[in-house]
Amino acid sequence: VQLQASGGGLVQAGGSLRLSCATSGRTFSRYGMGWFRQAPGKEREFVATVSSSGVSTIYTDSVKGRFAISRDNAKNTVYLQMNSLKSEDTAVYFCAGSRSSGSSVLASMYAYWGQGTLVTVSS
Repeated sequence: VQLQASGGGLVQAGGSLRLSCATSGRTFSRYGMGWFRQAPGKEREFVATVSSSGVSTIYTDSVKGRFAISRDNAKNTVYLQMNSLKSEDTAVYFCAGSRSSGSSVLASMYAYWGQGTLVTVSS
């Protein structure tokens, strides 16, 4: 199973980015997907998750109202639309494939991880 994240970059505070994560090697539509991030000197933290159907989503409090997770099961891809970016959103963002069809905030529930894509927000 491979997950390939893309879309990171340098953006000014208040700007937007959309991350993508293309998955191959398993039946994408059967599994939940998530996004996590790790800022310099900090532990990896949960950002957002979506269930296999795309109906159920969960966000960490700090991104609610600014970020939106979605998926296209026909393209085997999950997205993270990030708006109103803040300097504290600067991190390496990782997509992850769940062990189940549900949405989970726990990193231990994810079996597969992408390589990460760097998001830098300048203030």
